Amino acid sequence: MALRGDYAAHVGVHGGHGGTLLRIHFTAQDLARVTIAAEPDPLWEMLLSLHLMQGQDGELVYGPWRGQVRASVPAAEMRLLCELAPPSGYSPDFLTPVGSGPAFDTAVDRLMATPRSRVQADLRNLASRQAPTEWTRSLASGSPTAMRRLGQAMRSYYGKALRPYWRSIRQHVVADRARRVAELATLGIDHVLATLHPGIRWEPPVLQITEFADHDVFSSFPQRPSPEQSHHLDGRGLLLQPSFFCRHAPTKLPDTGLPPVLVYPTQPPPGTLQRQQNPARPSSLESLMGRTRAIALEATVSGCTTSALARVCGISVGAASQQATVLRDANLITTRRQGLAVLHEITPLGLDLLTAATIRP
Repeated sequence: MALRGDYAAHVGVHGGHGGTLLRIHFTAQDLARVTIAAEPDPLWEMLLSLHLMQGQDGELVYGPWRGQVRASVPAAEMRLLCELAPPSGYSPDFLTPVGSGPAFDTAVDRLMATPRSRVQADLRNLASRQAPTEWTRSLASGSPTAMRRLGQAMRSYYGKALRPYWRSIRQHVVADRARRVAELATLGIDHVLATLHPGIRWEPPVLQITEFADHDVFSSFPQRPSPEQSHHLDGRGLLLQPSFFCRHAPTKLPDTGLPPVLVYPTQPPPGTLQRQQNPARPSSLESLMGRTRAIALEATVSGCTTSALARVCGISVGAASQQATVLRDANLITTRRQGLAVLHEITPLGLDLLTAATIRP
């Protein structure tokens, strides 16, 4: 699919996908602190989707989405965002603040509160790789107007490019996470690390990513990076962040001083990315189980107490307990005591049902 003219004039076409060998060194303390994010990160998904918008990769999975987004997102807004997120090369760290959580509005508010010194440092790094524009110079100068304009462009892009598809994005990511959590419980951390991606080799205590998405990107320094990089976690652990729009190879934050995050591709099959045409229209799972019970099942993917289940479903704690009983009797979830609370977790059968309902022909 060719880029639409006004996009093509600005961004060009995706280049090659060469990579760097990255070695991540673990201690015993790091292995004990490996966690898997329970939800997709909206700002990582935004950044990585912007990369995909500027090329033709993964046409079977992302092609229809690209066409719909290019027809709906104003070219001026896309241009501003792409100046900060080129398809290859460095993207500023402040675009994906650590710990911003799964709520998009909260994440954008956190980004907008980035200290001016951090924004300036990241944009100096960007300027060392590509010529600054009037827009990026305004951001670097600390202009409140430029920062507000960034927030407005991000919210507009999210509303057109991600929010209509978020249900299928989220269901795919949480299903991937649930499968890996189940493997962690039965097969151990060695298996989880070794099977994150075909380009990963786990040779304890080192995780080797043979096709790490570097592209002169994930170095904090202006000079050309070495074909090999090493990153020592030093007891801080590692957050594994599954991503729908991560393509080809895992990626991470350039600044090794920030909390370690490894974003890895979930490799969605064609047909996974579905636009929700009518939010009031029930999904296939809701039609089968009823809306409340479908929401309850999805909530248990990342583990959910009865009180949390009640909040997610908008029902009383007693009603949530009844919903959990029905799901448990159907072998779709398990229930165990965790301290004073009761924790409900999805079973492999429940996960299969959720995944099958996510992918529609």
